[in-house]
Amino acid sequence: MSSVYESSEMIRAFLDEVEEQLQFLEEGILELEETGESQEVVQEIFRVAHTLKGSSSTMGYDKMKDLTHEMENVLDKIRNNLLTVDRTIINSLFKCLDCLRLLKDDFAQNKNSTKIDISNLVEELKGVLGIKPSKKTAESKSEETEIKKTSGEDILVQGMFNLVDKDKNILERAILEGDNCIVCKVKIAEESLMKATRACLILNTLNEMGSVIASRPNVFELPDDSEVTLINYLITTDLDIKELESKAKDELMDVEEVRATPFKLDVSEKDRKVEVDNAEDGLSRSKVEHNEKRISQTVRVDIERLEQMMNLVGEMVIEQTRIAQVGSILHNRYIKDSTVDDLMGISNHVSRVVSELQESVMKARMLPVQQLFNRFPRVVRDLSQSLGKEVELILEGGDTEMDRTIIEDITDPLIHLVRNSLDHGIETTEIREGKGKPSKGFLKIRAFHQENHVIITIEDDGAGLDLEKIKKSAIKKNVVSAQMAETLSQSEVVNLIFETGLSTAENVSDVSGRGVGMDIVRNHIDKLNGMIYVETKEGEGTKFTIKLPLTLAILTGLLVKIHNETYALPMSNIVEIVRKPVSEIESVKKQSIVIIRDKVLPLIWLHDYFKLPRMKSKKNIFIVILGTAEKRFGVVVDKLIGNQEIVVKPLGAYIGKVEGISGATILGDGSVACILDVLGLSRIINSKVIRENIGLKTESNNNDTIIKNNEITEAI
Repeated sequence: MSSVYESSEMIRAFLDEVEEQLQFLEEGILELEETGESQEVVQEIFRVAHTLKGSSSTMGYDKMKDLTHEMENVLDKIRNNLLTVDRTIINSLFKCLDCLRLLKDDFAQNKNSTKIDISNLVEELKGVLGIKPSKKTAESKSEETEIKKTSGEDILVQGMFNLVDKDKNILERAILEGDNCIVCKVKIAEESLMKATRACLILNTLNEMGSVIASRPNVFELPDDSEVTLINYLITTDLDIKELESKAKDELMDVEEVRATPFKLDVSEKDRKVEVDNAEDGLSRSKVEHNEKRISQTVRVDIERLEQMMNLVGEMVIEQTRIAQVGSILHNRYIKDSTVDDLMGISNHVSRVVSELQESVMKARMLPVQQLFNRFPRVVRDLSQSLGKEVELILEGGDTEMDRTIIEDITDPLIHLVRNSLDHGIETTEIREGKGKPSKGFLKIRAFHQENHVIITIEDDGAGLDLEKIKKSAIKKNVVSAQMAETLSQSEVVNLIFETGLSTAENVSDVSGRGVGMDIVRNHIDKLNGMIYVETKEGEGTKFTIKLPLTLAILTGLLVKIHNETYALPMSNIVEIVRKPVSEIESVKKQSIVIIRDKVLPLIWLHDYFKLPRMKSKKNIFIVILGTAEKRFGVVVDKLIGNQEIVVKPLGAYIGKVEGISGATILGDGSVACILDVLGLSRIINSKVIRENIGLKTESNNNDTIIKNNEITEAI
């Protein structure tokens, strides 16, 4: 018979649960470090560790079970005020968290055959507890021999509990819910003062491990001067016998010996059936109904199914657009035909339904940015400690939703920006106090919606960017020449930080200094059709603003005409649209440029690149200003058609990768329009593909690329 963890459904559910619990664990440890020994926080962390232990034990994952068991021991000491939280304990708990993540990932690959070693971490946790081999006196050994002498004594111990029906009902309900019924025999030390009080304290401690049903003798009836030494406690608990015995030995004070034995409740089948019916009433029934209600509210769906649904909705959007266009043509042709009016009504209704369906499916793909934000407290905490800085992290807008694929792709860029702010931006406490700043710096990460985009800002109150230092580094790395550096504006100098290999760090460290990071940020944002802006003021701080589309599957595009061909430009990359006289277009080193608001922008004539003739005898031209990451440039178009939601279709292997084209879409009339790739167009400028001299004839060769929309119709 196959093991339970060989079931793919069980594995997937287990891994999902572990990931969720690990996130709770990280948040709890961070809060514990900030607030100190808050009982609520400690209890929450303990609950997470207990949940992980139970689920890993169910899956037969022994290493995760053993590690979380040791974590439970430490946390249990803390919540019982037997251990004080300090930096050592916090660091040990974070090590456990990191190890649990490794165990989770390894389980997905190797099941229970993991080779990850947890022995050092387990020993570290035991060291935190200060566990040493116990030294038993001859008297305690004699008592141990007496307790373990025969199993008949266990039966005698169980017989001393004269349980009433109420107690039996409680025990039966506990058994039905999967708890263990255990008799815990405790011998109080002879030298203990006020043994009756000690017996009550022992009962309270055992109540934290489970629920004490009865004690013999009854500790609440003992006189204050009682010299009782042996007491039996009947307890229901989710711990097994060995776990309960071990915890009791560790936590009970003034105790010479602890012995746990199972308690067997003799209940007839009739009584059991009656008790099952009773258990379904009251609290148990409420609990079952509550769990069923929660289960019905959420359903785990494989992401591939969501992707397939999104593709089908995309096809419906295309066909709905075509139906609307055909209906409009028929309406204009047969104005008095009532059937055409009915068709228009149906078309409008289908359009509303498809729009709502599209919005619903897109929302199903959306995730709150909080899932991304949850990673930053730990990153900031570890980095601030390693850098010796005090940093307060402020997170806002965690409920802002984004497409899950964008969240996955934007994670690394944001982590790079956070690391950069902590290392280069925020100063040490001594430097900040010397500048009259608060000793603790702040790092603020905010997300919010703006039209059809998500805006994420990362702001710090650090030293800001040193523009002169950036210039010198750029000249040293041959990014720009010394002569060109002097002509750069402030924004152009700031944008140099995105160049590959540029770094202003004086020393190479584990955090930065190797010249990688900001170029990675730019490349990732480029791929997401996003833009990034940098605002900085030396001595006051830096703010990065990232503008991203809500989703990449269906986007709003601006349809434009270049000659007689229709192309689509993503609205998320459009900065503005201007109309300029042809006389204001200039050329520098065969590259067209245009000056807009005192800024020089490169200009692309796609007519030349796509081998299309330019329109003649036009005094004014339309220029669409596009942005990708930190770059801005203009594209000349002949006509503006309007905005339209378009479904992105890949070109496929038939066409292959084409510079400047990211995909294609099907328009309402059934024709195909290429979607222009803004990042690819910026590369065209950099590689000087376009020959700008008017009248310059270039002979085509086998490497020239000529794109016509009708050539890729068959590929879609």
